[in-house]
Amino acid sequence: MNLYLSGPRRWAGFLRALTVLLGTLLAGCQSPREALQQLANAHGRQLEILPGQPFPLAMLAPKGTTAPTRLRVYLEGDGHAWATATQPSLDPSPHNLLVARLAVDDPTPNAYLARPCQFVMAPTCEPALWTDRRFSQEVVTSLSQALDQMKQRYGNREYELVGYSGGAALALLLAAQRDDVAQVQTLAGNLSPRLWAELKGLSPLNGSLDPLDYRSQLVSLPQRHLVGQRDTVIPSRLPDLYRRALGSPSHIECIHIPGASHDTDWEVAWKRWVQPLTPALQPSPCVQPRLRSSEAT
Repeated sequence: MNLYLSGPRRWAGFLRALTVLLGTLLAGCQSPREALQQLANAHGRQLEILPGQPFPLAMLAPKGTTAPTRLRVYLEGDGHAWATATQPSLDPSPHNLLVARLAVDDPTPNAYLARPCQFVMAPTCEPALWTDRRFSQEVVTSLSQALDQMKQRYGNREYELVGYSGGAALALLLAAQRDDVAQVQTLAGNLSPRLWAELKGLSPLNGSLDPLDYRSQLVSLPQRHLVGQRDTVIPSRLPDLYRRALGSPSHIECIHIPGASHDTDWEVAWKRWVQPLTPALQPSPCVQPRLRSSEAT
């Protein structure tokens, strides 16, 4: 009897394994846009494509219909900008939806805004827009047009911008060029592409803007910058150098996150710092904080 049933049992086990394998392969074939749509559906958010020239932009619209006075907008990072160390990607859409996950898990009224050519291509998309010109005026203008559309739709008076990685530089550039950005927070942020390139020993990003060229506009802007102590992409010295270049104003806070790399541990860390900046904030210099005994590992 056991010998007789062993064949069907083996086939049943084989079919189960094959089903799991096929499911894994199908998940691996999911496009970044499909993954973003799935995330939006799971959290009751609407994925929209904001019309714009020359770049339409993907957005996760705010949840609910209440018009906030201040709308928080999460700005995506550089995404999958490079296929190899020397070859630009053909599609800069992020494969890791970290920023979108932070947005959908945040109870604060917020929108998620992708960068030009992420999740939606346009005839004007070319690799330079997610490599050397990733912080160009045309990119900043495209994002600014999207903020204008949101303001008309939701009726908010001002913005708080949250920028991750390269989205940090764009958040600062938007704040410098607009009069309705009340504060900026960044995670693993490239605060100055020029200083970043110098620290990394890389060639300058020709065609890109730098926030430090807008010192007078940014020196009075409340800011909080979180940097990972294990981040090998954004040097931990960068926030301190940026703050010093602005004259070390007291309302710019830098927080070093022990254990965080460029793309890990941010969902946990952000739960602690997700609250907006307040006037009562006592800023700290950009140095590694001492851990309480309960936080030591």
